[in-house]
Amino acid sequence: MTKEKKAHSMPSNIFFFVRLLFKVSPLLVIGEFVWGILQILPSRLISVIGVKYIIDVVTSGERLERIFSAVGIIAAVLVLSTLMSWLYREFFWNMEKEKVHYGLNKTLYEKAKKLDQESYDNPDFYNNFILTVESSSDNIQNLLGLVRNYFGNLISLVTISGVLISIDPVCLLIILVFISGFLPLSRKIGNLQMGRRIDNTKFHRRSDYFQRIFYLQEYCKEVRMNDISPLLVERYNDAADDVISNQRRYWKKISSLYMLQESGIQICGFMFALPLYLGYCVLVKESITPGDFVAAFNGAHSIAVSINFLTVWAVAVFSERGKMIEKYREFLACDFKIKDGEKVAEPSTPKEIKIENLSFTYPGNSEPTLKNINLTIKPYEKIALVGFNGAGKTTLTNLLLRLYDATEGRILIDGEDIRDFTLDSHRSRFAAVFQDFQIFSCTLKENVSLDKEAVDEKIKKALEHSGFEKKLKKGLETELLREFDDEGAMLSGGESQKVAIARAFYKNCPYVILDEPSANLDPVAEYNLNKAMTEASENKSVIFISHRLSTTVHADRIYVMENGMITESGSHEELIRKNGTYAYMFNLQAEKYRKEA
Repeated sequence: MTKEKKAHSMPSNIFFFVRLLFKVSPLLVIGEFVWGILQILPSRLISVIGVKYIIDVVTSGERLERIFSAVGIIAAVLVLSTLMSWLYREFFWNMEKEKVHYGLNKTLYEKAKKLDQESYDNPDFYNNFILTVESSSDNIQNLLGLVRNYFGNLISLVTISGVLISIDPVCLLIILVFISGFLPLSRKIGNLQMGRRIDNTKFHRRSDYFQRIFYLQEYCKEVRMNDISPLLVERYNDAADDVISNQRRYWKKISSLYMLQESGIQICGFMFALPLYLGYCVLVKESITPGDFVAAFNGAHSIAVSINFLTVWAVAVFSERGKMIEKYREFLACDFKIKDGEKVAEPSTPKEIKIENLSFTYPGNSEPTLKNINLTIKPYEKIALVGFNGAGKTTLTNLLLRLYDATEGRILIDGEDIRDFTLDSHRSRFAAVFQDFQIFSCTLKENVSLDKEAVDEKIKKALEHSGFEKKLKKGLETELLREFDDEGAMLSGGESQKVAIARAFYKNCPYVILDEPSANLDPVAEYNLNKAMTEASENKSVIFISHRLSTTVHADRIYVMENGMITESGSHEELIRKNGTYAYMFNLQAEKYRKEA
């Protein structure tokens, strides 16, 4: 997990994100700078220099035809800048923005792929993870707009300031005094906006969960067959009320600060102090011409808007956005516990697996889940892990796959610690069918191969071994689920499990882990699966977990786990003769089957 580190400054976070954008699309970042100038500078220059020129022509009595020329030039400048902005947005910006969006998301997903399983068990980290992924597109869209407007206002400020200083620098001083006096409020506003967003993420996760229950297929039977709907609606309403209450709580504080800030700057500064000074210059000092008066007032207002944006509004928004980017940086820089070794494992023939003095405690738990586990799996051996729920069977296989790392002890393959190998090469030695397997909204072929490259004949053989016999309209090219295809195939629980099992038969690797492989299968399918597994895994070492002990009968060795420890081991016949926990569990199930028969 991440170590506690000092947060980066707001400018550092902004520049970090701009650099990320620049790596993906340099032209987009440069284009934003140019677009910002085109959007802001022409109209503000016209309001200062253009209007000054026209008024000076009128008051001096010169030929009025010059006014029409000036208006024509002004119109041409506005039309040209608008046209260039439109062409940039329609023919370049939209496409490059999507390119950046997918480029940055790819970076996030590459990082997410390496997340420790433990990360999903940590609510705070998982909240930040969700916030980072969900805000990625929002960060791009908002930051591009902020950078564009910031650069445009900065260029406008420098340009108009030069004009205004040549007329009367006191106007600029008046603006600076009022702006700087209310600048500290912007930081408070930014902190409140960020706090609101973080709290909303937690509440939205709750409301989204209860919302999903009503449309996800796996919940539909439970919802319709039981009276849980009122409870779910109540939970959803509670979460929605929390979101609304949170918004109301922050809105009062933020709106009050905004009102105070805008009242001080706009009313006191720009509607009172500045007009009073300009009036004094015209009526008393007579130090400026009518054209200068209008240019000074418009220029002062233009500078005020730019400074207000650059130092008050932008600081508040950049502060909020900077905090979001800070989480983005934390996520990309996080250092996980499970790290690559230096060696590369070769998926060759099965080797001896030795588990020595293995113990494991889940983060946040005081009691260990596994306690001093010792066992050896010989090459080509088929072993079974059995026991009551919570005994630690699945945890043991998770450690073998390095989804977690052991708290104590070690796991050796062919005498070498699995932590010495790269994660990808180590995991490539295993095929695993999890109890909570997932079917993806892809073709049947892709669901079996779980790879871009697939061999059709090999897939057909794997499906045959798993007992999958459903005839599909498009064969291996049939889309599963209806996420994107209205004609996608919907499989039963047993059919889905057979597809998942086919993955283990398809993958070319020396070790197979099957967690409850027959949980959704009928007795005939279970018998056929056991027979197929024996044939297909002849050249593999197999570890399977099952509560249906008919699956374990033909295992070379059975390990009984209780309370995180191995309490019995041996073949089926040996354990029956011991008349211990295994014999009790097996006879209990056998008696059930005899009664049903």
